[in-house]
Amino acid sequence: MSNSMGAESPATATRWAGVGMDARRSERRKLLVEAGFELFGTEGEGAVTVRAVSRAARLHTRYFYENFSDTGELLGAIFDYVVAGLVEHVRAAIAPDRGPAGRRPLIVRSVLEFCSADPRRGRVLFTEARANPVLTERREAAQRMFIDVVLERSAAERPDEDPGRARVGAAMVTGAFVEVIQEWIAGRLGTDVDAVADYTSELSLPLLAPFESRL
Repeated sequence: MSNSMGAESPATATRWAGVGMDARRSERRKLLVEAGFELFGTEGEGAVTVRAVSRAARLHTRYFYENFSDTGELLGAIFDYVVAGLVEHVRAAIAPDRGPAGRRPLIVRSVLEFCSADPRRGRVLFTEARANPVLTERREAAQRMFIDVVLERSAAERPDEDPGRARVGAAMVTGAFVEVIQEWIAGRLGTDVDAVADYTSELSLPLLAPFESRL
């Protein structure tokens, strides 16, 4: 009987020898998310099943349900996992001695490079399973967060600006930035990441300035 369906093998049992219960559960969750990310990123949403993920993580299916109620909840965790990696990557790319004008293209470039360096990331964040309610909710929440960040900075810098006009502008520039990333992932913007980063930085300052202030 396979390890994903039957009892754990002696080798698997010793895998957790000397590891505390909380640490075991945390590590198993991590293994499941990483296995789900691999399946989702290479084969698509349909490949992310309880059995397939458990098998890939070399865990009994009971450990899947110890951490997730269903595959939808796992997909949400996968999305959050990739977003966390993106934020860490962008932060690492920003030189501390640069001013805002110098950081802006670095931010754009780091996002583009993060997605193109591992196609699985872009697939999770921007292209795959657009009809999936969990991922749709996550993506919409992320976009609303960016819009709110733009509006917050706009209100601080231009307190007399009409709120309706500010929201329309924030929505436009946020959506445009997402579209740039999708076009880059699809290979329709060429291969010069520096040029794309410079153009995006120049044309999307209302988005990039407030974004960098949170990093």
